[in-house]
Amino acid sequence: MHHFFVDLRQIEGQKVRITGADVNHIRNVLRMKLGEEILISDGKGRDLLCQVCQIGPIEVLADVIREEESRELPASVTLYQGLPKSDKLELIIQKAVELGAARIVPVVTKNVVVRLEPKKEESRRRRWQAIAESAAKQSKRSRIPEVSRVLRFAEALKEASDSDVALFAYEHQKGMAETKKELAKAAPGQRIALFIGPEGGFDDAEVRRAEEAGVRPVSLGKRILRTETAGSALLSMLMLELEIKGEERQGALKL
Repeated sequence: MHHFFVDLRQIEGQKVRITGADVNHIRNVLRMKLGEEILISDGKGRDLLCQVCQIGPIEVLADVIREEESRELPASVTLYQGLPKSDKLELIIQKAVELGAARIVPVVTKNVVVRLEPKKEESRRRRWQAIAESAAKQSKRSRIPEVSRVLRFAEALKEASDSDVALFAYEHQKGMAETKKELAKAAPGQRIALFIGPEGGFDDAEVRRAEEAGVRPVSLGKRILRTETAGSALLSMLMLELEIKGEERQGALKL
C-alpha cells in the first residue's frame, strides 16, 4: 500500500486532499486507479486508511475508511550522531528513521574530520530531511522525523540533559549485561537520547564530559562496529525494549 503525508489542513472531515508533487506521482508514476487504497499520515501521529475517489491534474481526493493504529515507538528517541565522512550520514538517517528515531542530530566532536560551511550545511540538511521523509514513507511511519542542524558536542550534551534516559556507545565499555540493565530503564512516554561517535570514536575528555552530564556508557558487544552500524545496533536493542513494554501496556489497558 502506498503511503503519503499531508498537512492537517488537507484533512476535511472524511475527505483528504492530496496536492503538490504527490499528485504527479500518483497520476503518472504509480498510475493509480479510482478505488485504490492508500495510507495517509498527518505527520503528527495520526494514520488514515483511505480510498482514492478522484484524480485530477492538481489534486487527488480520497475518502477516509478508518483510522489506523500508529506505528510510532511509544517513546521519543533522539539519535545524536557524530558527523561521519563521505555520505555515510545518509544511510544512518535512513536506518534510524526505519527503526523509529523521532529526531536525528548531527554532532561535531573532536575526532570528526568533516567540516561543513554554513551554506553547504543548509543544502546538506535539506537533502538529509528529504531522505528522512522518504524513509518515513517507506517504513509507514506516522511522523516525519526531524534532522536537526549540526550541533557541537557540548551543545548536544546540554540539549540532552533533560532526557529520561541518555546513553552513549563506547567501545571500551565491557559487558552486555550492563547494557541490558541500562536499556531496561527505557519506558513508554520517555525522552531518550542516544550518542554515537564518528569514525574515530569519542576521545577521553568527551567520555568524561558525557558521564558528568549523566549520559551512561554502554557496550554494543565484543566486536568494534563502524559508526554507520553502531546507531542501528543500539536503536534495534532499544526498539525491542520499548515495543515489548508498549505492547504490555496496551494489553493491560484492554483488560
